[in-house]
Amino acid sequence: MAVQGCSRFKPKPLYPVVYVVSKQGFLRDRVAAVSNRTAMVGNGDKLLVLDRGRKFLKVQTAKGEIGWIDEKAVANEQVYGLFDALKAEHKNDPDVASAVVRDEVFLHARPGRDTERFFLLQEGLKLKMLQRATLPKAVPGSKGTRAVAPVVAAVLKPGEVAAAPLPPAMEDWWLVRDAQGRTGWIFSRMIDVDAPDALTRYAEGQRIVGAYVLTTVHDDEAEMPSKDVPVYVTVMSPYKAGLTYDFDQVRVFTWSLKKHRYETGFRDKNIEGYLPVTITSAKDPYGKSPAAQTPAPTFTYKVLAAEAPDVVPDPVTGAVVPGKTVLKTYRLEGNLVRRVSQPGVPNPMEAHPVVVEKKAALKGKKKR
Repeated sequence: MAVQGCSRFKPKPLYPVVYVVSKQGFLRDRVAAVSNRTAMVGNGDKLLVLDRGRKFLKVQTAKGEIGWIDEKAVANEQVYGLFDALKAEHKNDPDVASAVVRDEVFLHARPGRDTERFFLLQEGLKLKMLQRATLPKAVPGSKGTRAVAPVVAAVLKPGEVAAAPLPPAMEDWWLVRDAQGRTGWIFSRMIDVDAPDALTRYAEGQRIVGAYVLTTVHDDEAEMPSKDVPVYVTVMSPYKAGLTYDFDQVRVFTWSLKKHRYETGFRDKNIEGYLPVTITSAKDPYGKSPAAQTPAPTFTYKVLAAEAPDVVPDPVTGAVVPGKTVLKTYRLEGNLVRRVSQPGVPNPMEAHPVVVEKKAALKGKKKR
């Protein structure tokens, strides 16, 4: 009588599949100190496994070439499936900014240096940024978890207070997608936000998180290849990992037709802002002037409400999800940026501690 229901009696597939992870490698005719190359393979190539050795696999390429390869240079179907799942899950996610790869770097299936990796991206490749995660930096050899150093109790003198423990070092990761649709997580230090050099000089020591074109201005005397000069809205943040917000400053760079250079047309700072920034062309539904009824470049972003609780990144996924937020919308009318707000509705940001403090300082100056 046949035995049923026991998986160990089921035949294993004759030709399991693996994928090349390394940038480039060679298949060899035998596992030995001296061997001959039989084929060259590259990152992402699919190989059929014909036999297994101690640390090597005998494989066959799509062209029928056969040889041995180090098993560390390939990934199995389970790892490949993780990236397939990421691609399907985030296929329709809108991008929040564009970036350029700083150096050759692998995409990871999850945030973290020790997580599964597969696709190798080349320097200069352009990416779409989808979402950010921030996690404690893993200590080398800790296998993805942060190693905790032994705590040595300090001997305190009478009246001394123990110092507060230092917060863990953090690092940021971005979920990105390339032009081929390949999706994965990348270490934030390995990419640069795609922003023109004409703007980076005005960054004032901050990191440009996103740069978006609002409109263009024609200037025949502009020292640029194109005389249609873009007007940008940018969002910026400090050069620091582990922030509980995406940006703390918004700036609009308008173009001066008199001086033929960029100028700051708007600035909103000391905020806790969150991507994405939405760019549209719209009327001001609450404006009464004729200009308000004419569609104009409009941008919208979210900031943390004054009464919202402190944001804490998810300890497992690293996701930064704010509580209550306030939507802020502005229109560009000529070179002037105007707030779009409903009449009679108080601005929630007026209760922000920074705003309240500034108003109190101004009142004090007027009394003097």
